[in-house]
Amino acid sequence: MENFRKVVLCLIVIMMGIFSANCRDPVLHRVGGGRYTWAPNINFTDWSSREQFFVGDWLYFGFDKHLYNVLEVNKTSYEKCIDKGFMKNITRGGRDVFNLTEARPYYFLSGRGYCFKGMKVEILVHNYQAPPAVPIVVHKTSAADISRNIQLELIATALVWTFLFKYI
Repeated sequence: MENFRKVVLCLIVIMMGIFSANCRDPVLHRVGGGRYTWAPNINFTDWSSREQFFVGDWLYFGFDKHLYNVLEVNKTSYEKCIDKGFMKNITRGGRDVFNLTEARPYYFLSGRGYCFKGMKVEILVHNYQAPPAVPIVVHKTSAADISRNIQLELIATALVWTFLFKYI
């Protein structure tokens, strides 16, 4: 009975792997590349150009909350470093996360004049697309080949079922 449970568990794990093949686990991106890198004089444009952002990923902003903040803004405010009329203030404790929920550009900056010292970042978020499946190559086969393949599959299925029922 114990072996039967192991076999069933193994089959469940295999099936879960097959069904989740087109999924992707969310990624936590440390903005600027480090633990506390939401700071002046860091090239966030260079950092974000080396990252790939997908819907469901998270951004981590590590900073001194007494000096800096993180504001989500629109494109115009981002380009002109305007920290008034922001969309969302995500500053909480200096180790803040933000979930990327849509495929679109996101714009963040630090107010209090720090945007002019480079503390702004544009994040381009995409929908995840699983890599294309391996193409199926169709070979010309004869009726005898098809019959032989069916026979082998039936024999293999019978052996598996015999093995399973032996331990029930």
